[in-house]
Amino acid sequence: MIYTVTINNKEYEVEVEKGKANILKTKEIAIQKAPEPVKIPAPAAEVVSAPAATAPAAQAVQEGVDIVKAPMPGTILNVRVNQGSNVKQGEILVILEAMKMENEILAPRDGVVMQLFVTKGSSVSTGDNLVSIS
Repeated sequence: MIYTVTINNKEYEVEVEKGKANILKTKEIAIQKAPEPVKIPAPAAEVVSAPAATAPAAQAVQEGVDIVKAPMPGTILNVRVNQGSNVKQGEILVILEAMKMENEILAPRDGVVMQLFVTKGSSVSTGDNLVSIS
């Protein structure tokens, strides 16, 4: 087999046979300069003023609240906690089936379950909210 290899601006034609490599010819190649980038002026920033009294987002993250998210897409097989339950770090919150495997979703810290975003049998995508802990 004959291969062409470029190393440090030199092009080598190499023959490889029975585990041995022989250089057939070497050629210096010219360095091509990259074309100058075209500068496009940035559009002027548009200033949008927010209304004075806006309602907070439905799932706004409050300080001291952790939202446990789905690490992969799958189906919820079991929800092991209820809203208002006290949980310890490492306690199983939800069992998520993904690719025919049961994955235990654990509490990241001690706290109280503030909200359940899923129910048994529901499908989730990667990053979907499962449980919030305060």
